Amino acid sequence: QVQLVESGGGLVQAGGSLRLSCAASRRTFDSYRTAWFRQPPGKERDFVADISGTTDITNYADSVKGRFTISRDNAKNTVYLQMNSLKPEDTAVYYCATRPKFLRPSRAPADFGSWGQGTQVTVSS
Repeated sequence: QVQLVESGGGLVQAGGSLRLSCAASRRTFDSYRTAWFRQPPGKERDFVADISGTTDITNYADSVKGRFTISRDNAKNTVYLQMNSLKPEDTAVYYCATRPKFLRPSRAPADFGSWGQGTQVTVSS
């Protein structure tokens, strides 16, 4: 099991930016697809973005396209989520998760085997 730790969350005003980090305990992200999910208060956990394990292909939920960017640094065993132009509706606990790259792509939380503990992002109006 891959150990993941998210960091970088906090309180920011609408229109501001945050960068979240997802650090792995060992070399990971060249062998796994990595996704960011978020769970607003009282709502289900939803897909935000992912990045492929080898080719750096990225995908985004429609709600964050043009505002969020997912990237990785394999040398640092870290995946990032740069969040710009934040809106109050972005408020949620943000999680990173991995899925072996040879499995089919998925946006379903149940299909991801390793999860971090989450980091809170709060956007004030």
